[in-house]
Amino acid sequence: MANDKSNLHPRNKHRERYNFQQLIESYPVLAQFVGVNKYGDESIDFFDAKAVKILNKTLLIQYYDIEGWDIPINYLTPPIPGRADYIHYIADLLGNCNNGKIPIGNKILCLDTGVGASCIYPIIGNKEYGWSFLGSDIDSTSIKSVSKILKLNPTLQESVELRQQHDSNNIFKGIIGSEDIIDITICNPPFHASLAEAESANMRKLRNLKHKQIKKASLNFGGQSNELWCKGGEGSFVRNMILESKQITNPVMWFSTLISKESNLTYVYKVLEKNNAADVRTINMGQGNKKSRIVAWTFLSKEKINKWVKARW
Repeated sequence: MANDKSNLHPRNKHRERYNFQQLIESYPVLAQFVGVNKYGDESIDFFDAKAVKILNKTLLIQYYDIEGWDIPINYLTPPIPGRADYIHYIADLLGNCNNGKIPIGNKILCLDTGVGASCIYPIIGNKEYGWSFLGSDIDSTSIKSVSKILKLNPTLQESVELRQQHDSNNIFKGIIGSEDIIDITICNPPFHASLAEAESANMRKLRNLKHKQIKKASLNFGGQSNELWCKGGEGSFVRNMILESKQITNPVMWFSTLISKESNLTYVYKVLEKNNAADVRTINMGQGNKKSRIVAWTFLSKEKINKWVKARW
């Protein structure tokens, strides 16, 4: 097997294969979940939700100095290498607006739409680049979970503000205030249209990976309904995000979202064109066998972006 994950971003701390002995030194609880796989390498069972969560907790201790991280039972356990890729690629996007120099420090404000229970994007973005974050979510349990993580990590708490979305029909409305000046928004949208679709997709993934018939769905990374599916699926969610973004062009420089399904790209481009986006970027990413991409858009001209950068950064 390869010694690194060369398809990850060059600055991603998780490009090399996990050194489980080193990780166990950071968090000894991990040891009970580590064994030798069929390739003769140390690993965990990535189909065991508890093992995946403990690995995440260990990675956050080892690489990001995060203490006391936890999430409620059955909430989404994010794959940290992929989440780190998103942060590094949007850092490059911002750097491209600044003569190739990535802006760092708490003057940069990023809105994480759907921060989830894990707070993973603010953790990585703050620890890697010192950025400030707004984290929004419609789920009160997620907001409470992130609040606990922040309280246990004072430096992070100073840089992350939480806002709960109370209207399921809105994404940015009720979250972005008139006084907010946001450099970029990020989002990992729910990509299935229903629970049945989410379970079916997961069963296909398990069959492909385990090479045997799977009769019962098991979401090894967890996930609540608002995290995994919504009416109309990913395409509908992103459409609504674009329509709302059009209405709040002044206080936001760039908007962005993950697009998991390549088949949604054509539709997303058409919506962006119809709403007169000034610039649209597609950034391809890959983690293992999975490919995804970031779509970013702005309604600001190059001249306005240059003025933004000079004034804020």
